Amino acid sequence: MVALGTPLKHALGDKTAKALAAGLDLHTVEDLLRHYPRRYAQRGELTDLSHLPLDEQVTVVAKVSAVQSRPMRQRRGTLLEVTVTDGHGTLKLTFFNQAWRQRDLQVGRHGLFAGKVGVFNGVRQLTHPDYQIIEDRPTVDVKAFADQLIPVYPASAAMASWSIAQSVRIILDTLDPLIEPLPDELRERRGLLGLSESFRRIHRPADRDDVRRAQDRLRFDEAFGLQVILAQRRAWAAAQPATPRVAAPGGLLASFDARLPFTLTAGQQDVAATLTADLARPHPMHRLLQGEVGSGKTVVALRAMLAVVDAGGQAALLAPTEVLAQQHHRSVTAMLGPLAERGLLGGAEGGTRVALLTGSQPAAVRRRMLLDIASGEAGIVIGTHALIQDTVDFFDLGLVVVDEQHRFGVEQRDALRSKSETPPHLLVMTATPIPRTVAMTVFGDLDVSTLTELPLGRTPITTHVVPSGEKPHFLERAWERVREEVAAGHQAYVVCPRIGATDGDPDGAGESVAEDEDEGDGGRRPAVAVLEVADLLADGPMSGLRLAVLHGRLAPDEKDDVMRRFAAGDIDVLVATTIIEVGVDVANATAMVVLDADRFGVSQLHQLRGRIGRGSAPGLCLLVTEAPEGTPSRERLDAVAATLDGFELSRVDLAQRREGDVLGASQSGRRSSLKLLAVIRDEDLIVDARSEAERLVADDPDLNRHLGLRSSLAALVDPDRAGYLEKA
Repeated sequence: MVALGTPLKHALGDKTAKALAAGLDLHTVEDLLRHYPRRYAQRGELTDLSHLPLDEQVTVVAKVSAVQSRPMRQRRGTLLEVTVTDGHGTLKLTFFNQAWRQRDLQVGRHGLFAGKVGVFNGVRQLTHPDYQIIEDRPTVDVKAFADQLIPVYPASAAMASWSIAQSVRIILDTLDPLIEPLPDELRERRGLLGLSESFRRIHRPADRDDVRRAQDRLRFDEAFGLQVILAQRRAWAAAQPATPRVAAPGGLLASFDARLPFTLTAGQQDVAATLTADLARPHPMHRLLQGEVGSGKTVVALRAMLAVVDAGGQAALLAPTEVLAQQHHRSVTAMLGPLAERGLLGGAEGGTRVALLTGSQPAAVRRRMLLDIASGEAGIVIGTHALIQDTVDFFDLGLVVVDEQHRFGVEQRDALRSKSETPPHLLVMTATPIPRTVAMTVFGDLDVSTLTELPLGRTPITTHVVPSGEKPHFLERAWERVREEVAAGHQAYVVCPRIGATDGDPDGAGESVAEDEDEGDGGRRPAVAVLEVADLLADGPMSGLRLAVLHGRLAPDEKDDVMRRFAAGDIDVLVATTIIEVGVDVANATAMVVLDADRFGVSQLHQLRGRIGRGSAPGLCLLVTEAPEGTPSRERLDAVAATLDGFELSRVDLAQRREGDVLGASQSGRRSSLKLLAVIRDEDLIVDARSEAERLVADDPDLNRHLGLRSSLAALVDPDRAGYLEKA
């Protein structure tokens, strides 16, 4: 008998265990039982053979339609060629010196056939495929035979689908009785199967209803298990002590509000009130502030930082790149004016200082910044990863603000928070809109606030797809539109996926480009590059205009100089990588041309587009692509052009990405434990699971009365993952 934690080598033997580990990363009995079928074939439901992908491992259900054995021409031996069909397409099976297989592969027989799809003389084929005949005698009950479900598993070259099914069958026949992790009352109230029965039905179903009921139970397990872990994290965080930070009446925050040249939107005021209440509590704030590009998150975060400074503490803003850190420093000092110049001539009484700390600063500047931070002279500290170094000591760190949090590892964030004797308050910001259920899963230990309004005076952005492959003259018109914007006194961005003509990678300064595998990359030209495009534009359609380039491999002072000149209006067209994706705020920039736009992700395009239309003049974004109409790449671009709603686009983005990528496996460096749960499709289930988890954890925080659940969560959250969640 075997248990869930039994290594597969003890349950199935070394050879099978090695094959399951090498190709599928399955190591224990539970790993195998949670390797669910990706679909279920019926003997009467033959696989479509007409669209088999080349060079991929496939499993097909088909009928033998022809068999031919003949001598090989170039060498001794025989070649056995078997043609199989699903009634629509055909596939050839090729065997060298294995004529004896004719005994199995007789015309009219059905079988499962697995192998890597190749092509020879224009015909798709499997060479030496694994197979299993599933029709052995003509007297079989045809209806029962056709209706029986055959689980088809995600397979590998080392392990075909039916070999996995055979291994699962052995495990199910020798499995110890399982401890039920779900509380009986919860399971019965929701009408869920037991865990043992769910495993049996999902792997050996009698009918589709068996599959549905098993999936319902196992899908709920995934949602509920994750939500219990997150509910425990929230309860733990709420119990930690923190120093309340309340702004002084008539202090720095009040002075800042008095000098604001605009009125906060209703949404900004609501979020500001929430942050004020959070900071006043004796427990650390853990809040996610998300909002559309340009929705005014920075000013809301700055008010929270000023409240902490008012209360005698310090606030640190962690930015992912030097360009963004410098941009934040410029915008914060500009908004504060004399309030950021304490101790300097013309500085306001009761003000503070704003320190900037980056890795490339001269030693003398860095020493001065470190002294201001350690002495408390600098109430607000803005920086990159340099903030988390051991040499940085804070006088009294009361608030950590993390901008574009997805650019940071958990360890980096935790290192900054550890620079305070008591846990500081935490505000995480993102301009990448997150659907509610994703926020409940990825950021389930954070309270979520959302800004949806744009500040008054912001103008809408018009977006068009420019199909340069189909209509080259459209690209010519795009450059004309840029010149028209410049002639009207405005500025423009041209965005490229790469830096130079020979580098194969995107910019190395934190920028990223989504890999596009929709049509296969085998014959695609390299993505266009900043240095190439800048020269071509200067000598061609942008001749006579003031051009500059910006990318992550420029020296920090060069990057800062370029951004200062662009912000001052001394540059007409900035040719850049995605280094401008976040934080760059130049109100006079009204046009953007994104070249090879199909090589960027949906959310990234939405972020880039947010760099324009930040003033009173309307914005124009042109997405240039050679992707043909009707392809997934083109559909992504059409979706971006069709709406400015980042939350709608985030759903489009999520629908096109692997679930594990979204749910944190990539951040933690581990596989996602979610196999069946889809956060968009299963929105209602996730909401229900969160409510159930909160109720259970409130009643039994340490799960002392739910040992089966505690044990299953321990398996779900191994030591590495537990450490990841602990720091998160």
